[in-house]
Amino acid sequence: MSTSEIQHRADFSAIRYAQCWEDSDLLAGALEPRGRNCLSIGSAGDNSFALLAAGAESVTAVEMNAAQIACIELRRAAYLRLEHHEFLELMGSRACERRAEFYAASRELLPEEARRFWDANGAAIAGGIGGAGKFERYFKTFREKVLPLAHPRRRVLALLEARSEAARSRFYRDAWNNRRWRWIFKVFFSRTVMGALGRDPEFFKYVEGSVAERILDRTRHALAVLDPSANPYLHWILTGTHGEMLPAALEERNFPVIRNALAEGRFRIVSSPIEALLESEPDRRYDAFNLSDIFEYMSGENTGVLLDRIADASSIGARLAYWNMLAPRSRPESMAGRLRPLSELAEEWFLRDRAFFYSKFIVEEVIG
Repeated sequence: MSTSEIQHRADFSAIRYAQCWEDSDLLAGALEPRGRNCLSIGSAGDNSFALLAAGAESVTAVEMNAAQIACIELRRAAYLRLEHHEFLELMGSRACERRAEFYAASRELLPEEARRFWDANGAAIAGGIGGAGKFERYFKTFREKVLPLAHPRRRVLALLEARSEAARSRFYRDAWNNRRWRWIFKVFFSRTVMGALGRDPEFFKYVEGSVAERILDRTRHALAVLDPSANPYLHWILTGTHGEMLPAALEERNFPVIRNALAEGRFRIVSSPIEALLESEPDRRYDAFNLSDIFEYMSGENTGVLLDRIADASSIGARLAYWNMLAPRSRPESMAGRLRPLSELAEEWFLRDRAFFYSKFIVEEVIG
């Protein structure tokens, strides 16, 4: 059975991401999932559920990390058992003293392996499951220990206030982008520190150039061009909650849509590398693919091999969406007869990307 390249190099024994840090609005805009059968990289589950909210006919969430599977399973159970405000409190999007109670209400719907995982991680439940990953702890360290070296709390909250684009640009230039901010950012978001505290060092195997410089440029776009007050990802990084701004999977209007889709059996979780899943179901076809940033961790050669397998598992007209963070990946020229880049659509949506770690958004369409 096929395995993934990164599976042999990185540690997959704990929660790496307790939330999805790719903007689900881009997936909905680019994939147009309504009525489509979707294959989605699982991660913590948020963007797979967001595809259901956007009208997907079905979603298969594929994930090879058992801890990430436990995150998806607990969300699925919580959608079915909790009310919306309780779900947000369990996540950590809202303050709460009753998370153990909300977990207990969801627990009986968990499969045995996920139940054992969460039973052994009571502190993660108590703190809010959305903050339980290595990447979220990395942001917590930044928020509590590093950011105060450059900006007092009142200035951080001021950044999140609604302003015109011109006013945002002035605030960024005059109040935010000081020398200390640039210095701590370049240190904390360097390849060395991010690899040690946030992502696995192996995730940078194919990355060239300065990690921090590229992310700093994207951060300026998120803070000065886009509206920080409407950015749930930025709210969490800077405050530790989503405030009133929520990702699509957590929005109140989407909660019953997702719950109904789960009750109808239109969502499944597969514990497997994507390569093995495609190999095990040779006759199954998908119409849309959320591929997260999986090619970031692969060689160019292995990227082409997987894209070819995906095209084999696709209906004509199927769409693929994925992000490049620091390693440039897209369909090789040898696949020009199978995949067509939708570059204008991808760039249009990328300019709205609120999760500002990525350097490029790729959308491709299966044509043969």
